[in-house]
Amino acid sequence: MLLQKFPFTRSAMGGGGDGDWVLPSTCPAADITLVLVGKLVLRDNLIFSMSHLYSLLASPLYLVLVFSTGLFDMNVATEAVRKEIVKCMDMSRDGIHAMLMVFSATSRFTAEDAETIESIKMFFGDKIVDHMILVFTYGDQVGEATFETMLTNKDAVYLQRMVKLCGNRVILFDNKTSDVPQQQKQLEKLLDTVDSVIQRNDGKPFSNQMLIEIQEAHDRKKEISFERYSGKDIPKSKKEQYDEYLTEITKLVLEKLNRAIESLQKQLLEEQKERKRSEEEMRKLWERLEKLKWMEDTTDFFQGKKCTVIQFQKELLKT
Repeated sequence: MLLQKFPFTRSAMGGGGDGDWVLPSTCPAADITLVLVGKLVLRDNLIFSMSHLYSLLASPLYLVLVFSTGLFDMNVATEAVRKEIVKCMDMSRDGIHAMLMVFSATSRFTAEDAETIESIKMFFGDKIVDHMILVFTYGDQVGEATFETMLTNKDAVYLQRMVKLCGNRVILFDNKTSDVPQQQKQLEKLLDTVDSVIQRNDGKPFSNQMLIEIQEAHDRKKEISFERYSGKDIPKSKKEQYDEYLTEITKLVLEKLNRAIESLQKQLLEEQKERKRSEEEMRKLWERLEKLKWMEDTTDFFQGKKCTVIQFQKELLKT
């Protein structure tokens, strides 16, 4: 996962050899916070495509970009992932202007994808949907027509419901195009969509009680800057203050996360029970149908035999 804050200027776009972005030494408070969620965020190079946004901005604009790969994967609830979630929430403490849910257009929308969205709704609350944008990558491989078919497929009921809830905010990204006008066109669409989300919410970023409490904890702690210290030279008092702050927000986030996981697991368990009940009811229905069919066939058989006996008796009387 990549968590980064930077201004969209050419100098800030240089990346390290490991793919991480270089963080400017001084970075003011962000104007806009974007959270990108999806296992494909880095693999699809969406971050590199978005780096071209600097050419579209009329004035310097500072963003917080929170990238995650499987951040809300309920099957990977490791300590490392939990720590990254805490970092994500800390960086988003000022509120989230838009959340980009990233999926691949080359594969069908799965139950796991749906669970990711549901887990996020449980974690942040249903109002987060008002700030969601659905982003599908590999548009250059599937094409507009195939993508439209994917969205309108009769089996994609959940996806269609989410598209409606998100106000039809759906973007298809070309990953490998080298056509600069096309790159700018799709990034302009993304920026316009983000702007529409902000306007729709009266310029107010998404926030909830958890983010408010994190912000309050952040405000309570004294300003801590480690930039002029090497790791071993950090004053103990500052280190303790920072550790206390991390402990406090970690507790806040993990309590919320655990409730979300518990709620999702409960929901999945109920769905499994309901599915089993439906399967059992269907099995019993088939058994009844089979029994009725057997009775009908048996009745027809004996009706036929009865007709044959009556016909034979009539023939005997004639003689």
